Parts: sequence; structure tokens; C-alpha cells
Amino acid sequence: MPNQETLYQVTDRVATITLNRPDKLNAWTAIMEREVRAAMHEADKDDGVRVIILTGAGRGFCSGADISLLGAIAEKGIDEAKRAQLREGRSENAGVRADFQKKYSYFPGLSKPVIGGINGVAVGLGMVIALYCDVRLVSDAARFGTVFARRGLIAEYGMAWMLPRLVGHANALDLLFSARMIDAAEAFRMGLANQVLPQATFAEAVQKYAAEMASTVSPRSLRVMKRQVYDAMFQPLGEAFDISEREMVASLQCEDFKEGVAHFVEKRPPAFTGK
Repeated sequence: MPNQETLYQVTDRVATITLNRPDKLNAWTAIMEREVRAAMHEADKDDGVRVIILTGAGRGFCSGADISLLGAIAEKGIDEAKRAQLREGRSENAGVRADFQKKYSYFPGLSKPVIGGINGVAVGLGMVIALYCDVRLVSDAARFGTVFARRGLIAEYGMAWMLPRLVGHANALDLLFSARMIDAAEAFRMGLANQVLPQATFAEAVQKYAAEMASTVSPRSLRVMKRQVYDAMFQPLGEAFDISEREMVASLQCEDFKEGVAHFVEKRPPAFTGK
């Protein structure tokens, strides 16, 4: 069955998942949630994909939860089905921390890099989703806002844990308490954006960044380092250090290490296999 609210394509070993409700600035719905999760896991299992991009169609990345859903809850209250949906957390990846298998927090549990191509407004739930991407490449036309305090809501879906780790305690409280909008330049200064790119060539620049990653670095290295970085959020230094030593020994015995040395010595493009 074709997707209703997202697009999916693979080019140059990069899977691009596009939120596709441009007339609504890609406001988030239950259908979109199911399609994005299915696409993420499809890309993660596909040996022909090495990097994942999540972006939005049109002028927005994601304007948050569809206001019609919020309006219905405000008018009628929250039923038990919705309570269960909010509590939902599914285990799909063996060996991945339970923390990274919950709704929206599962991006860090994927084995491949997830690049957020933040092409426009990312507010509320849209900002939550952007936070869980591994890297955020941001259009100079993008804007961010938490918005929750202005709707009588709270820091949703683990944002109170993730946001301070990216922008620091003081900036996180500023963004949450004031619910003010910030532009791409301020997002970059805070550390929320990795790069700010011109809107006119944004999609091409994001694809180029991802394609270079997919072709020039070891998929095995990406997989192991991603797990190291996210697991280290819960580890003391000594434990992270010991794990890195074990992983180093393993990497010195892998095929990608041999290829990494060979292509450098032979001055040719790498042919990594991820093994």
C-alpha cells in the first residue's frame, strides 16, 4: 500500500523520508507516525542504505501535532485509547536500550545515522522529532520553538532529557519556559543546529552531505560509534573507556579496517562493506 503522508526514496545509498503534508506544514498525525516508524526500520534493515535523511515537503519541517487532534482532546478530554497511545513504547531492536525504543526516542536506537534536514519551521512535536535526529542540518529559513507552555502542556516525549544535552541547561529552560521562536542562526549558536545552509540549495546540500558520509566512511564504524555515544549518556567515564578498548580490538580485526588502510595507501576511493 502506498504511503499517505510520507515519501520514501533511496539514492546513492541514502534513504530520504519526507513528511508530506505541505499544506499543513507537515503537521504530525497518527498516520504519519506509523509511516515514519515503518520507513525508519525499513531503511535500517536495508543493506543498500547507509544513511537516513528525515525532512519535510514544502516550507515546513513539522509544525507539531495536528491542531485538529489537540482541539478534539481539549473539547472532549483524553480517552483511555489515547492514554495508551501516549504511553506506548515498543521493543523492536534486540540489544538496544529500552530508553531508545520508545515513541520518538527510537532514532538513537537505529544502527544508521539519522540526519534531520530541517527545511523550515520545527515546533512542538516537530522540534521533539528534530532533537532525536543524530545530526541537524538546518535551512537559513528554519525556525524552532517548543510552544508547549503556550498550550498548557509540558516538555513532551523526553524533551526535558534531550534538549539540555544539546543546548545546555540554561538554554533549554529559556526555550521551554518562554516558548519563544528562534531562528536558524540562534539555533546554531546554541548547538541545536550542526550547520546552517542556504534555503535555495538546501535539499541538494543535505543530500550531498549524506551521500559523502555513505560513500567515504565505514558503515561499521558509524554503527559502533553511534551506539557508543548514546550508551555513554548513561555510563561513567571508566565504563565508556573500557568499552572503547574492547571495540578498538574488534575494529582492528574487521574487514573495514583493512579496507580503510588499503584505500588510503593505494590512493583510491574506499569500498567499505560494513563488516
